[in-house]
Amino acid sequence: MNNEDFLRDYLIAPNPVDDRLTRAVTGLDQEGNETTISVVEERPLTIYLNSREIVTAMTIGDYPEYLALGFLLNQGMLLPEDEVIGVQFDEELEVVVVRTAVETNHEEKLAKKTRTSGCAVGTVFGDMMEGLEGVALPDMQVRTSDLYSLAHKINRTPSLYLEAGAIHGTVLCQGARPLVYMEDVGRHNAVDKIAGWMFQESATAGDKVLYTTGRLTSEMVIKTAMMGIPVLASRSGFTAWGVEIARQVGLTLIGRMRGQRFVCLSGEGRLLRDADPKSVVEEDKKHRRKGAGA
Repeated sequence: MNNEDFLRDYLIAPNPVDDRLTRAVTGLDQEGNETTISVVEERPLTIYLNSREIVTAMTIGDYPEYLALGFLLNQGMLLPEDEVIGVQFDEELEVVVVRTAVETNHEEKLAKKTRTSGCAVGTVFGDMMEGLEGVALPDMQVRTSDLYSLAHKINRTPSLYLEAGAIHGTVLCQGARPLVYMEDVGRHNAVDKIAGWMFQESATAGDKVLYTTGRLTSEMVIKTAMMGIPVLASRSGFTAWGVEIARQVGLTLIGRMRGQRFVCLSGEGRLLRDADPKSVVEEDKKHRRKGAGA
């Protein structure tokens, strides 16, 4: 299968040849020989909600509008029913301004913010858990044959990870089809870009799976649930709090997806085991992805 076959299903796919996202850096290898490699760019992006500065995130610089919208949504600072009247990105100032029809007030929320273990934008506000109280995730079925197919496609899709490493990927999927694949230096940035795209496109969440290369932490689980997506899967492992929250909200949580193997620690009732794991081809080392920072 060639690159075009892997990219056919995507609405948005990584662009590893975009020279704005990587930089060639020369150094010395273990034998003292000169070598040149591609490294991922990091740029600051300051997000405003109306006239209020909210946060400055370090990001690779693509899809800044989606990142800003998704961040505000996943922090509960922008609600799905809010009317967004504009999203303006100033490349020179490295600023995104999200404007709503009715201005909001977030002094109390900003005062309650705490720092989490996430990369880049790892900020979670004290009342994010409160946003889960009304979450009701649908009882969709997840075919294990689709999970195996998704892992096969995603791990072979041309990406910045395969080009330069040191980056996380998150993919919005439906059935066996990967739809939107976002990458960034922080796994939370990548998830926020997905959330921003879904908001802009009015995409449904109840029939989707979110696949990530990063760890299945509490914040990843919270964001997935708040987005209304019932299934979160990863090649990487779990944190205990991530598992606990997933069980509380009824999220299907699947980790350590490598070749024939995976582990489901929450929401196992959604799984339809329609594939014999022994029939799945094991991954070769060339395509094994551990996930940056996993």
